[in-house]
Amino acid sequence: MSTILSSVDQRTKLVGENRLELILFKLGSRHTFALNVFKVREVITVPHLSKMPGSHHNLCGVTNYRGKSIPVIDLRQSIKLNNETEYQPNNVIITEYNRSVQGFLIGQIMNIVNTSWTDIQPPPSTVGKNHYLTAITKVKIDNEEALVEIIDVEKVLSEIVHYDTSISEEVLDLDIQAQLKGRKVLVVDDSSTARAQVRDTLVQLGVEVLEEKNGLNALKLLKKWADEGKSINDEIVMMFTDAEMPEMDGYRLTAEVREDPRMSDLFIALNTSLSGSFNEAMVKKVGCDRLISKFQPDLLVDVLQERMRDILNK
Repeated sequence: MSTILSSVDQRTKLVGENRLELILFKLGSRHTFALNVFKVREVITVPHLSKMPGSHHNLCGVTNYRGKSIPVIDLRQSIKLNNETEYQPNNVIITEYNRSVQGFLIGQIMNIVNTSWTDIQPPPSTVGKNHYLTAITKVKIDNEEALVEIIDVEKVLSEIVHYDTSISEEVLDLDIQAQLKGRKVLVVDDSSTARAQVRDTLVQLGVEVLEEKNGLNALKLLKKWADEGKSINDEIVMMFTDAEMPEMDGYRLTAEVREDPRMSDLFIALNTSLSGSFNEAMVKKVGCDRLISKFQPDLLVDVLQERMRDILNK
């Protein structure tokens, strides 16, 4: 399995070109599921798992991975997949999300495919609100077109580990908070869980949060304001955007904003579960003002308050 992921470092170069690679796998059903390769560290056969009494029911146990204990999560059970067939998981995908490493119990690895975010679409509205998908796409498998469902890992994790939205008192600047009341912030993220965390944090400051599910919709909104002769900086204080999103990723969104003189000075923070020096280099390349890791309320507030200070000092 290591041969499949041996060139992950090279694959990350696709980020910023509105492209990505997906690792496709099965969970004991006719469905094909996927995760972004950029978040995958390794795929291993199912190791010895130590059960943890009293742990969450979706947690299979913990295992020793490169000298550290990590949790292993039953992905099929987590997304509430019906038991269509007899299922014997034989692999674990080791991933890194939001500064933590965890494994996901899966079945057969199918392939890795190179695709474009323009070919990744949001889930249809008919799936309702309780699904565990951020997007869907179609790819060729064995010369036949197949539907692939991209899992919302942040939602899966949020049901195991509570994401706190409380703000530390020492972070709050009451003078700046008074200036923020009634101001608007644009939050762009395909994960409803991630959007809710940002929204629930920032509304405590009296900020109105506008939400978009992908970069293309956000760009259309910004261009609409500009076409109407509105100042983008009068409409919103700043924009928080995810990196990975259907149709247009956060890097491409930032690059498009920077290329339009009507909005090029918009303050943009990349709020992402991706990590590493490569991501920092990409942020600098496309012109993001800040890079922050997801699910850190104090950091969200700190960035927003600092932006407000800059506005007041101009």
